[in-house]
Amino acid sequence: MRLILLGPPGSGKGTQAQRLVHKHGIVQLSTGEMLRAAVAAGTPIGLQAKEIMANGGLVPDEVVVGIIADRIEEPDAKKGFILDGFPRTVPQAEALDELLRKKHLKLDAVVELRVNESALLARVEKRAEETRARGEDVRLDDTPEVLTKRLAQYRSLTEPLIHYYSERRKLLTVDGMMTIEHVTREINRILGALGALGEEEQVKPAKKASKGARKTAKVAGKPAKKPAKVAKKAASPARKAAKAASKAKVAKKPAKKAARGASARKGAKATKKVAKKLTKKRAKR
Repeated sequence: MRLILLGPPGSGKGTQAQRLVHKHGIVQLSTGEMLRAAVAAGTPIGLQAKEIMANGGLVPDEVVVGIIADRIEEPDAKKGFILDGFPRTVPQAEALDELLRKKHLKLDAVVELRVNESALLARVEKRAEETRARGEDVRLDDTPEVLTKRLAQYRSLTEPLIHYYSERRKLLTVDGMMTIEHVTREINRILGALGALGEEEQVKPAKKASKGARKTAKVAGKPAKKPAKVAKKAASPARKAAKAASKAKVAKKPAKKAARGASARKGAKATKKVAKKLTKKRAKR
């Protein structure tokens, strides 16, 4: 399963990404973390990124794509991944499409968490008030002012991706204003309907069912064989008796013929004897 989560800051992308990671055994790929890891590992792309960042420049798209290309080749990404923080622009999305095409991989879905910006600002403002009430310092990046700027940046740079992926029939929209549990259930429901929950997860039950069906058929076939075998044994004496009777019938025919022959010979002998006596009587006269 290969996914992109889209949504403005505060929409809950990070929370939902972690839940998907835990449930399906895939990895969350953050561009920031990947850049730092590549720099620490001293890979050719990492060294290039390190030099650019050291000079205060923005890491170009081709470098980020190169780091992603290396990262998705690692064993833990074989089952799938969720891209976090990339792509942010349409050119980045096009570069990602080209990368996946070259690697013969498919992007399963782009899940957009749609939220109400006014509600997000109210949420951040309330969180800031609660933090101050506890006597704690409010994070600089967790204020209504900073969020307003980030939302404006999201609308200008990232929102065009919604149209981009919608045209390619990859976009799935979820109401991000629901509770965390409801959002999780809805994401899993639409991914399941899409068939993106990992082909292996769906193939294994099918294989088990097929194996079970074969086993059942094999077991069902055994009793069918046994009655046939019993019937065959029961019929065996009858066949033997019929065979013996047939032989006796064949043997009886010559016996009858022999009896007829013997009877005929006896009759001829008696006739001859009577004739002989008559001849003697005539001779005396």
